[in-house]
Amino acid sequence: MRVYVPLTLPGLAEAHKTGELGSGPLVAYAVTPALREWYLSDDIEELEYAALGRAALASLRMLAAHPGAPRRRVVVAVDVPDGAAAADPDRGLDPAALGEVRVAGVVRLAEAAAVHMDAGDAEADVAAAAQALAAADGGDDDAQFVVDGAEDHELLWFATQEIPNLVGAGD
Repeated sequence: MRVYVPLTLPGLAEAHKTGELGSGPLVAYAVTPALREWYLSDDIEELEYAALGRAALASLRMLAAHPGAPRRRVVVAVDVPDGAAAADPDRGLDPAALGEVRVAGVVRLAEAAAVHMDAGDAEADVAAAAQALAAADGGDDDAQFVVDGAEDHELLWFATQEIPNLVGAGD
């Protein structure tokens, strides 16, 4: 099963150093029954893209909580064994938890399929979105517009071999 693990750039650097994205239960995003129902599509690529988008929003939330982190959303795509990731049935229809799964056990960086990250030109919009997130969650339409501005930036795809350069270890 492909899951999308939200991180920050310092979180990716730590994973590169330790070889682990974390130990369970680790929050990630995947194509869940609730996400399928919400997205109304049977196209697996569209559903995977929706799960990636949910993880990118979770990464933005991490950035809002860590103001010192570089303002780039980071998502690591990882293939985990079937059954290693499970959605919380009590939160299945909660819009904030769409696609959210918990991954049991240790998730090794070596199991990653790719890294998705904002380009440098997204930093200003991502910074503004992280700052506006709380107001957007409170229903402020102007703040939601700012958050949506970050979502307008597509995350770039990077091979796992590029992680040392992404975190600055390859300089």
